[in-house]
This record gives sequence, structure tokens and C-alpha cells, in this order.
Amino acid sequence: MCQNKEDSDVMSKMVEELDEVSGLQYKKFLAFPWILTVTWPMDTDSVEYPLTQAGPYGRWFHSEFCDFISVLVAQCQHSVIFDCYLMNAIISLLTELSNSFVRAFRHTCTLAAVKLLSSLASVALTLSVGIENSQKLFEVQKTKTLRQKSTLQQERIQKKITELQEKRTEIESMMDIIFKGVFLKRYRDVLPEIRSICLEELGLWIKLYSSAFLNDSYLKYMGWMLHDKVPDVRLKCVLGLQGLYGDPVLHPKLDLFTSRFKDRMISMTLDKDNEVAVQTMKLLLIISKTSDDVLSPEDYKQLLQFVYSSQRPLAVTAGELLYSRLLNTAAPASDTQDEINDDEAQKQHIFSTLKALLHFYKESQLHKHVVYLVDSLWDCGGALLKDWPALTSLLLQDPPSHSQGLTHEETAVLVEILVASVRQAAEGPVLAGRSGAKKVMSAREKKIQIDDCTKLTEHLIVVLPNLLSKFSDSPDVVASLMKIPQFFIPEGPEAGNTQAVSDLLAEIGAVLDRHSGPAVLEAAARTYLSLCGEETSCCSAAQTARDSLVQSWVDKLTALLQDALKADTFTADEGNTGDILLTLKKLRTFHNCHDLSRWNLFELLSPLLSVERSERRPPSEVLLEVLQCLCYSIIWSLNTSGESLSSREKAVAQRLQLRLFCERSHHYLSHSDHSVRQQAFVGVCDVLTAHSYQLQVWNPTSFGPLLYTSSPKLQRALLTFICQHAFVGVECDSQSSVSENSEVEKLEDLHRRRNLLAAYCKLIIHGVLEMSMAAEVYTYYMKYYNDFGDIIKETMYRTRQMDKIESSRTLVLCLQQLFVRLKREQESGGRAHPGVQTFTSIKELARRFALTFGDVVKFRECVVMIHRNGIEFVFQEFSQTPETPTPLYLYYLAILSEFSSKLLKPDKKTVFSYLQKHTAEHVIDLREECWQPLILYRASLLAAGEGEDAVSNVSSDRRPHMPNRSPFSKQKLEGSKSPGLFTPTNSKVSKVQRSNFSPSRLEKTTDADPFSVPVEPQAKRFNMGGSDVSTSSEVDDSTVEVEL
Repeated sequence: MCQNKEDSDVMSKMVEELDEVSGLQYKKFLAFPWILTVTWPMDTDSVEYPLTQAGPYGRWFHSEFCDFISVLVAQCQHSVIFDCYLMNAIISLLTELSNSFVRAFRHTCTLAAVKLLSSLASVALTLSVGIENSQKLFEVQKTKTLRQKSTLQQERIQKKITELQEKRTEIESMMDIIFKGVFLKRYRDVLPEIRSICLEELGLWIKLYSSAFLNDSYLKYMGWMLHDKVPDVRLKCVLGLQGLYGDPVLHPKLDLFTSRFKDRMISMTLDKDNEVAVQTMKLLLIISKTSDDVLSPEDYKQLLQFVYSSQRPLAVTAGELLYSRLLNTAAPASDTQDEINDDEAQKQHIFSTLKALLHFYKESQLHKHVVYLVDSLWDCGGALLKDWPALTSLLLQDPPSHSQGLTHEETAVLVEILVASVRQAAEGPVLAGRSGAKKVMSAREKKIQIDDCTKLTEHLIVVLPNLLSKFSDSPDVVASLMKIPQFFIPEGPEAGNTQAVSDLLAEIGAVLDRHSGPAVLEAAARTYLSLCGEETSCCSAAQTARDSLVQSWVDKLTALLQDALKADTFTADEGNTGDILLTLKKLRTFHNCHDLSRWNLFELLSPLLSVERSERRPPSEVLLEVLQCLCYSIIWSLNTSGESLSSREKAVAQRLQLRLFCERSHHYLSHSDHSVRQQAFVGVCDVLTAHSYQLQVWNPTSFGPLLYTSSPKLQRALLTFICQHAFVGVECDSQSSVSENSEVEKLEDLHRRRNLLAAYCKLIIHGVLEMSMAAEVYTYYMKYYNDFGDIIKETMYRTRQMDKIESSRTLVLCLQQLFVRLKREQESGGRAHPGVQTFTSIKELARRFALTFGDVVKFRECVVMIHRNGIEFVFQEFSQTPETPTPLYLYYLAILSEFSSKLLKPDKKTVFSYLQKHTAEHVIDLREECWQPLILYRASLLAAGEGEDAVSNVSSDRRPHMPNRSPFSKQKLEGSKSPGLFTPTNSKVSKVQRSNFSPSRLEKTTDADPFSVPVEPQAKRFNMGGSDVSTSSEVDDSTVEVEL
């Protein structure tokens, strides 16, 4: 009918005539059903259409589609869109299709409709500008004199104004129709992409044509959708609000919306989506800049804490908010500006700003990490933080006369800010625990970094000695200041300033003479390490100063030990013991960073370990430092053996030192002090690991170290130590000083135990210990999974890469050890041992082990070996007698069945044949309860489908209730007793073959269901701790179904 050119009245009635009563939004466009019959998709549920396609084609279509609508309206804005035909037809079509159940139609037409409304808003804005200009022209005409006035001109202008107003009214009517017909239905669409489109365009409408859309009737949709469950929809709302609040003209009209949704916007800074949280913080930053009274002090207190956020974009935005607040509150008063010069005013302004920053840091009381605060302020306040002359002058000079000075606490924080700014300028924004920073710097950023390093080196290498001299009485301050030379640029021109370097080294030496705290010593050792680098211009001076310090300490320690060690007895008094301990701490800290082998500290300190056997023993603190020093000495000797070993005699001497250290450390594994025991264990593990690595990189043509193998006694001692000190609870360790009420101390204790286990596992991974030594560690995999699961799993992965067969044997050994312990525990009937696990937990451990064999083809040989080993473990050396009708370890087959799902079909047949070979010579009646584990294991091997397993992979300590399958399924065995030592608690339905059933037995049970056999009674039950063992003579009525 639409194509009938002769009868034009039909087309006019269908398309052009409007229903004035109902309005355009209710007019039915009768022509578009024909279009739908042509373009209706074959699959209405398909999500494949151009708008959803990824890649350049999808983006191209979206851009071109939107541009088409904009260009269409722009080209037709003067005449065609007002002909009551084109826009009516398009709006009707888009309105109907946007309500379609077909996702492609609804999505595409909603996008077209909202883009059409945006284009119409642009036309309405143009008309409004034209009306405003015409009205101004009309007012000019009215002000003219009678001779200058032109009535015809006024009438023409008034007619134009009327015409433009009518067009604007018609455009606004179209926009209202689209808004009510499309937006009001689609802004709550089930598809989040459609909701995002609607909210994005709504923000554009309000900003573009605020005279019509900037009111609470439209703003409320933006506020409501801030609660949307999809992050992208919330993000579109926040971005739209940023454009509104950023316009000074529109901001005063948003007061009601702000008061209504301010709490929601503040809470969105904690959004789970990082981008939403960042953009919300930017929105609040814009609000705070445009109006001071919107956010309360409590709101600022909550928002400013985000400078310590783990997400750097969020922290940087919060830092910008903090910096703007600091500048507003720290601005100097205008009356003082007239009394002082510009330099003094600038100094006062910097002082007041830093004072406000220190006050904020003190008031937060949440974090003690200044580096994160500096990183958050770096992008916006970099000019202040990089003003190192101002910072150092503030520390060196007295504050302005009209300002209050800094306290000692504020001075320490300001020094930390100085050090953090130096680190930020030298290393960039990459911080541990904070993500979102750029990992690759551009050429411009690298140039800025080099310039900053040069500036800070030129200034601080001269000023730093004065700072160290002024704050020499504060250990925490000088410890922070001595970190600054670590960031000096090595090839800088000022780094070769001999006088400045000499003054700096002299002040560091003076600080070390006055303080011996761990922070001071570590900072000094690392600073000397940076200054002694071969690429630095002050290398020779720094090495000379370091050697002089170490030599003085060694001479002092030698004299003290000569007086303290007499006739293998430690005779030092309390004062000399303190001096010895102080010197040992300095040598130990420097030995950790520097090679002090030429002072032969091993020969100097090893006699202290021999005094342990006499009556007068050194204090535990001295022994702890001696063990650490000797460990560092051995590791440095092994590390430099390729250069230092030039003869076989030196290699033999090195091996003797290694053996002596291991023997002495073995003795101290049983020391009364917990810290000494731990250090002895860690020292042995580190030395043996370093020796193993040195053997791998050893050049056979040179005089390398001779092979050293730890004794079996030492290996057993290490295993015993790790089991006693790592796999214990905090409350079980009597030697630990960890308080149960302190979570921080509990975490520290867990960290200590994790380090111990990691050190032991490294010995296995590097081949120092046999792989079978890991079997005992694997037994704790389930019990301590939350604490050590990642370490044990990584050990399995690394050992499997070394030798997958031997690694699988270790898993088998672990399960067999646990099984044998459980058997012996039940036989003894005594008190449960803490190392004994229940049958269910052993079975669950086997299931976890089986899950580690992901690629069944890759680990095919390993799984077959596990089954063969398990069958041999059960049936080897078994001779059937009337007293022992079943093997002693028969129930191990139930544990072994957990690995059956990892067997390939051909391997299942092979393993089943191997099982038949071991069971052929024995009389086995599968109808008897004592052979129940064999039934389960056979069923797992004979599973029909690939990956099918009749044995459940989920274990439970309670037997699940099994419903009866037939009215004859319940029966009782008279006079039958299970010879098994224990029974698995999770017997399940299994399917076995008929071949081994006895005909006589079938004839005797004619009253019972021929397809069911009784489940073995629960002869014995044991809990997770293995504390109680109970017996029962009652027979379980449950049955399992057997396929004949």
C-alpha cells in the first residue's frame, strides 16, 4: 500500500495524518511492520550485531552511525524537519523498535533515538540563540527615534521571532516525545549498555540545553542511577555530573541535587570499581573548588584519607584535594605581606604550607608511611616537594620570627618528607603495595628525572653534612638523612667534589661512633655501598673511609675477645660484653652489604661458638650476632670463590669452614634460646643453598670448592626442627613471646614460620636434601593450608619440574606414612598422637594431590607409578591365612582410588590387570564385607566413561544416608565380623563385575535382593585428632548396589 502511487490518500492516512488527541507518541506508524518482515533476524536471542562487535569495525560503525544522525538533522534543520513527515516517521519508528524484544533492534534504535534528541537539542539551542539575537535587534529598533524607526522592519523582526519560537516549540515537543517514549523506558533496561547510553546522553542534554533539562525532573535520573549495579552505568553518571558541576553557570542550580545525593557521591569513593572511585573523587574535587560550604569538615576528613589508598590514581586525586585545601588554609595574611619582602613572604608561605601538611599527617593517625603521602602529592605539589633548598633551609635555620617553630616530632616527619621526595625524584612513583603507576617512562619523563637527580645531588651533597651535624643527637633523624646519598647520581659533577664528599663521610663516621641502632647501621651500610660503586666518582674516598671504619672495629673486637676468651671460657664482664655486642652488630650489618673477607672474621669469631660447651657461655645476643656474621662470611666466600680460590689448599680450607659452620650450627639447633635456634637453622639453610648454587655455576677449569654433603644426622635434625617450629600454632609454642591478644605479633610469628619453611623447601628444590625429605612437609598440606599452602604447592611444582617420577614417589611416601601411623595408633589403642590424621583427612589429602596432576597425558607415567606402588604396598609379602584373610593395608586402596580419575582408559586396563595379578593367588570373595576397599578400587578402575569415577572425590567424617533401593535391600549378616583394622567412613555406591561372586553365597541369600551386598559395619571410628578409638559389634543395615 505504501508503494501505491495512484492512491495517495491511503499513504496520507497511514503516514502523514496525526492523531491530535493522543499525540505523536501514540500514533502507530503502520508502514514499519513491512520493514520488520524484511529485516527480522533469524535468531532473536543473538547478541551478534554491529554495535556489539569488538575491534575496529565495531568502533567504526558506532562512530559513523552517530555521525549519520547528527549530519541528517544538521542538513535538515532549516526546513525538512518541520515538514511534519520525516521526523514524525523517524520518531515513530525508533520509538516502536526501541521497545522491541529483539536485543539488536532495541539497542540500535535506542542509540539512534538519544543521538537524535542530542542533535535536536543542538538545533533548539541554535534557535534560542537566534531568538535572543532577534530580540536584541527588536529592542534596538524600539529605542530609535520616530524618524529612524521602521515599522516594516519591526514587523519583520517580530514575525521572525514568532517563527523561531514556533520552531523551537516544535523541536522541544519532539524532544519531549523522544524522552518520554524512549528514555523513560530504556534508562532501566535490562541491558547495561543501553542504560549507559541513556545516562551518557542525558548528561549531554542537561549541559547543552540547560534551559529545558536543568531541573530536578531530569536530574533525578542521574541521582537514581548512581546506585546502578553495573560500574559502567555509574561511571557515565559521574562523568555527566562532572560536566555539570564544572560549569560555573550551571553549578548554582544544582544545590537541591547536591544536598540530596551528596552522601551517595561520597560513599562512591569506596566503589569496588577503581575507575568509578577515581572519577567520583574528581567530581568531589570539582565540587570543593566551586563551593566551599558543600563538603563539611567530616567529609573532608573522610576523603583526604584516600591519599594512602593502594590505587595510585585515586590517591593522586585525593592528594590534589588535600593540596588545594592546604593552599587555602595556609595562605599568609595580607597585612603581613606589606611588612616583609618577597623572599620572606615566599619562605613564610612554604613554612605555613608544610606546617599544615605536617598537621594533617599528625591528625590522620592511620598510616606511618610518608612515602605514600609524598607520592599522592607529587603530581600536584611537585614544585613544593622538589624545592630542596627551601626544605633544607627550613631544617637548618630558625623559623620566621612571627611563626611558631617545629617540634622534634614535626622535624622528624619533615626529614622523612625530604627523603621521600628525593626517592620519588630519583626512582619514580613505583611503590610496593600501590598499583596503577606507569611502569614505562617516556623520554621526556626520563629527562626530567635526570635533571632532578642532578639538582638534588648538587645541593644535598653540600648541605647534608650540616644536617647530619645539627641532628646528630636524634638517631631516627640521622637514620633518615643517611639514606639520601643512595639516590645521588653517580656521574654528577658535584659527586666529584672532594671536600664535600670528605665532609659527608666524616659526618657519617661520627654518627656511627655515637649511634648503633639497627636503622642507623643499615642506612650507613647501604649508603657506603652506593658510594663505593665503581661507577661513582667518589669511589676511592668512600672505600678508604669504609675500610678505616671496619679496621677500627676489627681491632677493637680482637682486643676485647683476647681478654674475654681464656681457656675456652667466656670471662667478659657486663661492660665488655656490651662493647663486644655493639661491635658485632656493626660488623654484622656491614658484612651483610660488603665483602669483609680480607679481615678473616670467620677465624676471629668461630672460637665463640666453641665456648658453648663450657660452664661460662656467651649471652644469647652475642651468639645470635656471631652466627649471622659467620653465615655472611661463608656466603661471601662462596660467592667470590671463582676469583679468590687459586689453589687446592684454599678450596680445602673453604670446605673445612663450611663443615665447621654446619656442625656448630647443628649443635645450636637445640639451644635454649628461641632466636639462637632459629638463626642457626636459617644460617645452615642459607649456606647450603648458596653452596649448591655455587656448584652449579662452578667453572671446572678453576680451583672451585670441593663437594660438601651434609650428614644424615644434620638432615634429620633440620627436618625435626621444621616440624617442631613451623607447623605449630602460636599458642603451642612455649618459647615464643607472641601474645595471643596482639594480631600484629601473630602475623609476625606467622611470617617467621613461613620463612623457616621456605628456607627448608629451598634445600629440597636446590638438591641439597633428597626429595623424599619433603614427604613429612606434605603431610601438613591440608592442616596448614591457609598458612603454608602456597609454599608447599610451589615446592611440589618445582620438584615435579626436576623429576616428576621421584616427585610422585614423594607424594606416595607421604600418604603411606600417614596411613601407617593411623594403623599403629589404632593398634596401640592409647592416647592419640598429634601427628596422626583421620582416614577421611588422608583421603582428602590424596584427592588434593590428584588435582595437581592437571595434564593426564603429561603425567601419565606418574599416575601409573602411583597405582603400581600402591598395589605393591597392599599385597606385597601378604600370605593369606585363616587368621589374616585380608592384607594388613587393604584400606589403602580406598585412598589410592582417588587417583583413578587421572588414569587414561588404556592405563586403567593395565592397572586392573596388575591388580588381578596380585589378587589371583588369593581367595577373594567380593560378597564379604572385609573386601569392601577392593570393591571400591576395582569399581574406580572399571568405570565405563572417561573421567567417570564410582568413588566420590569428596570425603566426609560422617557416613551419608543412603536410601533403600528395593524393599529387600535390608539384611543382616549373622556371625560375621570384619577382620579389618579400620573402616573408611565414606563408603559410597560402587559398581563391580560379577566374576568373583560365589554361587553358593547367592543360593543362600534368596530372600534378599540379589543385586545388593551389605556395607562393611563401622567397626572402628576415629576423629580428626585421633583421640578416641571405639568398636561396635552392630552391623550397618546400609547396602551398596552391585552390577552383575
